[in-house]
Amino acid sequence: MSTTLPSNAAVRVPAPARAPGLRSGIVLATLLTCQLMIVLDITVMNVALPRIQTDLHFSATGLSWVMNSYSLAFGGLLLLGGRAGDLFGRRNLFIAGATLFTLASLAGGLAPSAGWLLAARVVQGIGGAMAGPNTLALLTTTFSDPKARMRVLALFSGMSSAGFAIGLIVGGLLTEWLSWRSVLFINVPFGLIVVVLALRYLPRAERQPAHLDLPGALTATTGVAALVYGFINAASDGWGTATTDICLAAGAILIAAFLAIESRAAQPLLPLRLFADRNRATAYANMFLAPMAGMSMFFFLTQFLQDVLGLSALATGFAFLPTALLMFTMIRLIPRLLPRFGPKPVTVTGAALMVAGLVLLTQLTADSGYFPLLFIAMILMGCGIGLAVSPLNVIIMSNVDTHEAGAAGGALQTLQQTGASLGLAILVTVFGTASRTAGGSLQHALVGGMTTAFAAAAAIAALAFVVALTFRAVGPATAAARRG
Repeated sequence: MSTTLPSNAAVRVPAPARAPGLRSGIVLATLLTCQLMIVLDITVMNVALPRIQTDLHFSATGLSWVMNSYSLAFGGLLLLGGRAGDLFGRRNLFIAGATLFTLASLAGGLAPSAGWLLAARVVQGIGGAMAGPNTLALLTTTFSDPKARMRVLALFSGMSSAGFAIGLIVGGLLTEWLSWRSVLFINVPFGLIVVVLALRYLPRAERQPAHLDLPGALTATTGVAALVYGFINAASDGWGTATTDICLAAGAILIAAFLAIESRAAQPLLPLRLFADRNRATAYANMFLAPMAGMSMFFFLTQFLQDVLGLSALATGFAFLPTALLMFTMIRLIPRLLPRFGPKPVTVTGAALMVAGLVLLTQLTADSGYFPLLFIAMILMGCGIGLAVSPLNVIIMSNVDTHEAGAAGGALQTLQQTGASLGLAILVTVFGTASRTAGGSLQHALVGGMTTAFAAAAAIAALAFVVALTFRAVGPATAAARRG
């Protein structure tokens, strides 16, 4: 049993030795910087969309593909990218992915046309899918000491969560002070630094003597891509359209086929035994549910702050500072709270705070100001997301076999990505239906739709709360082992 978390699985100490002192700090900074680039790219582009539409003459419907093309490539290839790292070398996949992401960012910033930009965004997504799961796997296998691993995994999780809020600030600053192209160019110097440091300092892990599960890779990649596309189409065109129904049905069939293949494969793309441990399975479930609820706050409040309160893009970004700061605060607390109390009290408390924050947001009106309602809600959501989501990476990755770390990380990020896509599709549909029936002025209809969507998000967060109750509590043996 793990000395840091309650689990059915035995403790497995990875083979690579920890890099001492300065080297380990450089390795950590390199991996976290890459993860921050990948996460920031999701939100910084949101703020720049109006300028991109004007400059490159996107249609109103075509503009959404600036975001969707990245999400589709990224979400569809995460499982494959994680398992490929296990088989062909995580360091190799990480460096190749970071390089591809950086070059695609440069190409996107130079884009003379809409088609050029969309192609660059697809390549960015491919690079992110190669680097993302292997970032998590490299953290897990490089930092083998349980306390150090818990700390770096909490940092990774917090960087991923807070990156959404930071992206709004960075996007606002770059778009208003420079241009929308700088939102992509900013990745280039950081990407080059990541690649150079990775070549110099990342440990070389042995490749696993295995073959790639091609039937599993094909069904997983196409299945997840079909689901993500179906959710994206539902968010833009609504549920019940032929495209949405066909994609979701095809995705469900392909995922079912993938699971059947994995149950029989000698060397599966996704080892199903990863879900045999109750705590890890519960963490995987909430890694799907929490983004479904949490992403709605960023999406709808960005519109509320700009369209109702009339804030600029830059001021909107800074309005999310309470959420970002409290997420970072939770990062510092998780390595202390998780060994002391175990995953159940921490994640249950976080999910309860998320529910409270989202319920408070249902009280928004067209006359609401930033203080006190929005400010309090952002505090609750910052604490809630930090406590509910940050421990999940630690729980999932803390005792995974070295040769399966990439697969575990790929599954984690795939569930996170598909959960966010599904949640946004559901809540945008709820918002659209409610705003059409709200009546009154345009602002009243807009806010009426948002509050209904926040109520639905609160229900999803409540489900995450119920799931968190199924975590196994820390037992006396675990506590004794921890003290020893």
